[in-house]
Amino acid sequence: MDFNMKKLASDAGIFFTRAVQFTEEKFGQAEKTELDANFENLLARADSTKNWTEKILRQTEVLLQPNPSARVEEFLYEKLDRKVPSRVTNGELLAQYMAEAASELGPTTPYGKTLIKVAEAEKRLGAAERDFIHMASINFLTPLRNFLEGDWKTISKERRLLQNRRLDLDACKARLKKAKAAEAKATLWNDEVDKAEQELRVAQTEFDRQAEVTRLLLEGISSTHVNHLRCLHEFVESQTTYYAQCYRHMLDLQKQLGSSQGAIFPGTFVGTTEPASPPLSSTSPTTTAATMPVGPSVAGLAPPGEAALRLEEVAPPASGTRKARVLYDYEAADSSELALLADELITVYSLPGMDPDWLIGERGNKKGKVPVTYLELLS
Repeated sequence: MDFNMKKLASDAGIFFTRAVQFTEEKFGQAEKTELDANFENLLARADSTKNWTEKILRQTEVLLQPNPSARVEEFLYEKLDRKVPSRVTNGELLAQYMAEAASELGPTTPYGKTLIKVAEAEKRLGAAERDFIHMASINFLTPLRNFLEGDWKTISKERRLLQNRRLDLDACKARLKKAKAAEAKATLWNDEVDKAEQELRVAQTEFDRQAEVTRLLLEGISSTHVNHLRCLHEFVESQTTYYAQCYRHMLDLQKQLGSSQGAIFPGTFVGTTEPASPPLSSTSPTTTAATMPVGPSVAGLAPPGEAALRLEEVAPPASGTRKARVLYDYEAADSSELALLADELITVYSLPGMDPDWLIGERGNKKGKVPVTYLELLS
């Protein structure tokens, strides 16, 4: 009991001494040991790393799960060390509603058939989103959290300890200064001077040792940046794969809807007024595909998906052909299309009435429709 009381009294005395030293420093009444410029730079860099890591982590969580209630639920499950229950994505829920609507409104009607096709595409999109969220959480969010909850907590603990050692050191310096001033007035050797010098030597040793420990941890921030850089690349790869999958699913759906709409609404042309964005790929060039102007619509020439072009009857216009470089591999969907290999050069041209998302491409004696988004038109 006596030992515990003495320890509590000692701890209270140390805390009080540090509080006095800190307060006097704030009011300019006490000297403060300054860290060297390199150490201060390491501290500032560590603080910036922590602050930006928190912001990137939080915003990535919002990106992956926009619903704040769902984020809170996932956070609670994580803190309770319980598995987060599987949650249906918005795309999968939409697919479910569309399928149920088709079943009730008539799956054999044009509207019902289209609902079923779109539902299947939305289901694939939802599955792709689920995979993306899973991979991003493992490869990006988890390492960021591990840094904040592991390495950064260790750094913070050692920094607080260094601050205490620094306050103890400066308090010892102040006591020694007062003891020497008292000795000079008494013109006698004061035992307090010996005691103060001994305390100062101990405090200086502990401060130097703690400063070295803290410095090594702060220098480890560079390794943290390297690890976060690798994780960032993996996040981009996951996102690239996700959007590429979404593009393929929607392109397939667009083709399916194009053929069905041509049968329902003869004489209409299916396709967007602007070309779709090219598929994303980690190795894809950043050059966006240029577009070629097309002539006015001519009755009798069906757009892609409505009827196969009679390629043997298609002849290039007298003027208007251009060279194009292929950006990505493309597998022909049917005999009317031309398969493409990345980086090859082909001749392309447009025909009146064609869907603006497509061109006629020629390679040697082979000819077929090619998607504009897979091409870089050359001048």
